[in-house]
Formats: sequence, C-alpha cells, structure tokens
Amino acid sequence: MDNCKTIAICNQKGGVGKTTTTVNLGIGLARTGKKVLLVDCDPQGDLTASLGWQDTDGLSVTLADKLAAVISDRPLDESGILQHTEGIDLIPSNIELSAMEMSLVSVMCREQILKNYLRTIKDNYDYIIIDCNPSLGMLTLNALAAADSVIVPVQAQYLPAKGMSQLLYTIARVRKNINSGLQIGGILLTLVDKRTKLAKATLDTLKASFGEHIRIFNSSIPMAVKAAETSCEGMSIYAYAPDSAVAQAYTAFTQEVLNLG
Repeated sequence: MDNCKTIAICNQKGGVGKTTTTVNLGIGLARTGKKVLLVDCDPQGDLTASLGWQDTDGLSVTLADKLAAVISDRPLDESGILQHTEGIDLIPSNIELSAMEMSLVSVMCREQILKNYLRTIKDNYDYIIIDCNPSLGMLTLNALAAADSVIVPVQAQYLPAKGMSQLLYTIARVRKNINSGLQIGGILLTLVDKRTKLAKATLDTLKASFGEHIRIFNSSIPMAVKAAETSCEGMSIYAYAPDSAVAQAYTAFTQEVLNLG
C-alpha cells in the first residue's frame, strides 16, 4: 500500500490516554475498512496487555527482537505480528524493549532503526500507529523519525500547555535534523469531565497557546469508567460499550483523522 500513513501517539506525560487512543483510533480505522498495524513502543507493554496479551513476558517475538535484527542486519520476516479479533495487527512489546533502548544509544543511525524496520512491512498497511512511551528518550525519537505525523493526547487539566513546550521543541528538532516531513496532526483533549469548567479552561488555554499553528481536534474524549475497563477486557470501546459516549467520541475522532488525508 503505497500511501501508508504512520502516526505516532505521543506525550511525555503519562496518564493522558495514549494507549486508549492508540487502540480505539486503530480499531476505529479498521472498522472503516483500513488495514492497520499498531506498534507498542513502550517497554511497559500496556498496549499489548490492553489488547488481550496480558503475559507480555511470555511472548516469543516482540518489537525488541525486530529492532535487534535491524541492528545486526539479520533477515526480517513477519513472525511475531499478532492478529487481534477486531481486525488490527499488533507488534507487541515487553520489558526487553527497555534494554534495547539503552543499546540504541551506541548504534549507528540510532534514530532510524524503527523506521528501517517498518519500511519492510508498511506496504501491507494503510495506517501504522505507534504508541509511544511517556518520555522523550531514544524510543520516542525513533517513533518520531518513523512517523509522518504526531497526535498529542492532552488530559483536561490545569495548564496542560506547560508540558507541551518541551514536546513541541523535540518535534521541531526531529523535523530539522532527522525527519523533515514530520507534521503535527493535532492535539486531542482526553479524560474530559464535562461536569466541571476545567475542560473548557484547558481548551481555551490550548487554543490561546497553540491554536494558531496546531490543529486542535473538534472531538474530545470524555472521562468514563467503561473506557478504563476496556484494557482489562482486551477489546476496544466499540466492542465493550458500543453505545457509550466514549465510543461515539472515538468514532468522531477517527473520522477527523481520516479527513486529514
């Protein structure tokens, strides 16, 4: 598929809904007929576990193995790519990826290793979505180097813009030095409690600080217990609570992403 789009879901702050967004955007795109690959780029393996593979340490092939093969110039195959019942593929991760991140520091072209791996399989997909770990370390740099665009989930809390500046600086540096085509797809407001005024205040802050230069998605993701429960069930919000406000919000967000072209 010549027009495969690679999207990094990125924010160095934890607890903002990166993994939930990766799952529901990926499966949302698959529900529209797109061929989608999710990449767990976090040694904690939250994406892998949330899709039903709870015993991440028991997986025989993970992203760490794929990156090691690229570094060692060994042949690559499609082993280890898992198929989820809701129509997406997954490259899983576990704690071994943490050791791989440390190894990357001394590797030639260290920021390009993930990109070089994904290049071998991207023709099979319309979308590749990378769930980044909550840091701006070597794994995240690899994800940004491999991506066409970045989507930044931001929790609806006071002054979220404070942590955004460092992330945007990193993205700008990656664009200048590593990946000139990298774009910011937009900012997605997550964990919105509509009973309070905080969400509106957060949105106003984001628009005032970044709205002139960065898209802020019209969709926002409400806070809901059902959204948190999906990770324990190994399924998306569409399968677990299809009529919920969260499912409707992610459906609308998926359509916005499709409209980005």
